[in-house]
Amino acid sequence: MTIPPAQPDKDLVLRDLLKQVSRLFYTTLAVVPRTVRDQVSLAYLFARAADTIADTDLIDRSKRLAYLKQYQKQFEHDNLDRESIRSIQREMAPLQQDSAERVLLQRLDECFRLFGEFRPDDRQRVQRLLTTLTKGMELDLICFPGDSAKQAAALKSLDDLDRYTYYVAGCVGEFWTDLMCAHRPALAGWNLREMAQVGIRFGKGLQLTNIVKDVAQDLQRGRCYVPEPLLHEAGLAPTDLLDPARLPQFRPALRTLVKLAVSHLDQGWLYTMAIPRREIRLRLACMWPILSAGESLKLVQNSPNLLNPAVKVKIPRSRVYQIMALTAGTAGCGYVGTAYWNRLRKQLE
Repeated sequence: MTIPPAQPDKDLVLRDLLKQVSRLFYTTLAVVPRTVRDQVSLAYLFARAADTIADTDLIDRSKRLAYLKQYQKQFEHDNLDRESIRSIQREMAPLQQDSAERVLLQRLDECFRLFGEFRPDDRQRVQRLLTTLTKGMELDLICFPGDSAKQAAALKSLDDLDRYTYYVAGCVGEFWTDLMCAHRPALAGWNLREMAQVGIRFGKGLQLTNIVKDVAQDLQRGRCYVPEPLLHEAGLAPTDLLDPARLPQFRPALRTLVKLAVSHLDQGWLYTMAIPRREIRLRLACMWPILSAGESLKLVQNSPNLLNPAVKVKIPRSRVYQIMALTAGTAGCGYVGTAYWNRLRKQLE
């Protein structure tokens, strides 16, 4: 008699992998309601795996693109190709310098086994999300021809930036809205289509925050997400941003992007306040990233070292925990949270 392989323990696999891949995400995930926690966790791990494949610059760009497409196909319907997954593991896992990302790729088969246990509608939500996210990663590989600072290129237009932020983050707001409405009875009164559009704005705001705070690090990889028209208005080319002394010249473009990020995050705050007060966990799960993004944007505006790749613009973890403590301690009170967000907005003006 053939003994079937032991099935992975869902909670153990997700907790273990999330702790290794992102301890901060693991910490904040604790507040997400249990009925949707596994779906969010696994979607995050799948997205990190895709990102790892796309960013493995030890292999040729065309091969990365091919492996990314191979990975993307696993989310087209329910036709999992286990040999394709094994080939990605064999080729990509040994190349990872980050041990957590190496372990994630090595354990992808476990993640897909757990994914198969989801109910069909949840699998479809994750499939739509990953199909869209990987389009954004494909854009990175296609739009930016080089992997070094000397080859830095910029997005061609604001429309390209808007499309990119949808692919890599706006679609997450769409996924989140669909998932929460399906599993949280308190959201039964929401207009799914309208709130999904607001959720998209929410995700775009978070991604724009990442873009402006990581501009120097992205340039080292040949990527400038600041659109060419904004650079041209400031009399700059993408490679000019490699010179930290150009920061004063860059500030008008920076202010435009920060203003755009804040307008998206304003929509995210309206989204958060539309969540019924009794859904404290959902409120907190939305409050924390918005308030953290606002603190990050404040650092971006005030940083004298934004264009120095050796300096990471990042709010201290202690500030993140202060945000968590304040909002959790007031049970997601809309008045307290809105006062905090409005104060940040005034500082960003």
